[in-house]
Order: sequence, then structure tokens, then C-alpha cells
Amino acid sequence: MYIGKVIGTVVSTIKISHLDGRKLLLVDQLDLRGKETGAYDIAVDVVQAGPGDTVLVIDEGNGARQILQLDPGAIRAVIVGVVDEVTLSR
Repeated sequence: MYIGKVIGTVVSTIKISHLDGRKLLLVDQLDLRGKETGAYDIAVDVVQAGPGDTVLVIDEGNGARQILQLDPGAIRAVIVGVVDEVTLSR
């Protein structure tokens, strides 16, 4: 799981059936200081996030499949939350 920034959308007119009707977003993983790292994922959005949003991403296939209730299903990353604030105790 990581915090990332939505930097764009992904459009695919032909895809596997369990992704039909689901929005795909391009997410850049953030470091502890909130800077973009250049480590990108394409994630399925289930929380209505959009470009510019800071989001919480599950980046693990089995957990992603459980959230989308797929068995089996080719899925790796799912956006599960929009982050309002991050506070470090250091």
C-alpha cells in the first residue's frame, strides 16, 4: 500500500471484461516528503478520484481482487481512498 498522486487517466476501448465500466488512472508514488518518485502504476479507481488528487493505493494483486470481488481476475492496483492530510511525527 502506498500514497500517490493521480497524474492522468488511461483510456482503453478494448480490455478484459471485468474492467468494463471501471475508470483507470495513472498514479505516481509519493515519497515520505510528498514528492513524486517517478514510480508509476495504472490503478482501478473505486473512490471517484481524479487528476491532482492524493490517493491511497493497494498495490497487491490478491487484495485488489478482493476489493473488486474478482476471482479470478487480472488486477494489481486499486485506488481505495482520497487522502486529505498526512502528518509525520518526526
